[in-house]
Amino acid sequence: MGLLDGLLWRGRADQFDSGSASSNAIELTKRHGQVSLTKQDAATGHLRINLNWRMRTSDFGGPQRESLLRHPFKALKPPEVVGHSQSMVNVDLDLGCLYELQDGTKGVVQPLGGFLGDVNAPPYVKLSGDDRFGSASGETIYVNLDHRDAIKRLLVFAYIYDQTPAFDRTQAVVTLYPSNGPRIEIHLDERHPQARSCAVVMIENVKGEILVRREVKFVYGFQGELDRLYGWGLQWGRGYKTKAQR
Repeated sequence: MGLLDGLLWRGRADQFDSGSASSNAIELTKRHGQVSLTKQDAATGHLRINLNWRMRTSDFGGPQRESLLRHPFKALKPPEVVGHSQSMVNVDLDLGCLYELQDGTKGVVQPLGGFLGDVNAPPYVKLSGDDRFGSASGETIYVNLDHRDAIKRLLVFAYIYDQTPAFDRTQAVVTLYPSNGPRIEIHLDERHPQARSCAVVMIENVKGEILVRREVKFVYGFQGELDRLYGWGLQWGRGYKTKAQR
């Protein structure tokens, strides 16, 4: 059973990698890390934010490579990438969001503690549920941008629960699906073997413009450490997932 931070709270020009036309995706990178949803006419409706992860079979004892003498062209074939299943590996990545509203209200939306939020009332952020085994759908947060004037900033983060592989082995990707225009992808593939949490992306209301900025900052603690890094000022304590949540 893993220890996590459970919440004990009181109450410019766009630069990005456009990607290929076939994928219809923007990839936020270190070099080009920000995009404006407002300038894409995508700052309304529901913004869907999805966390999905995969692993290569070589990471958890997949099938042995066939003889290269018999099959010389196998050397040119990349390792098979497959989705997780409970029988393959015990993986539990969680998606969460620290929020701050314009009226000063702050809090968190996350599976731990059942803080699932609300999409039609403050904080206008809702988590679909807790995916414990890396299903095809992953975990999804919805942000109601029809209430963007009430939102100051949202920090979307991911954390590893329990005895799971490091981020650089999970092939994790966070994808934002705006109401208009291409999807936005952030890959969590940097090598931080001991990191337990990652601040992925900041969504900020800057003078009425909704900006999406890549963060990808790994930390070795949990939500409380992300809070301190970004100055949220919540009070945190230890927390566990219940048997039902696991």
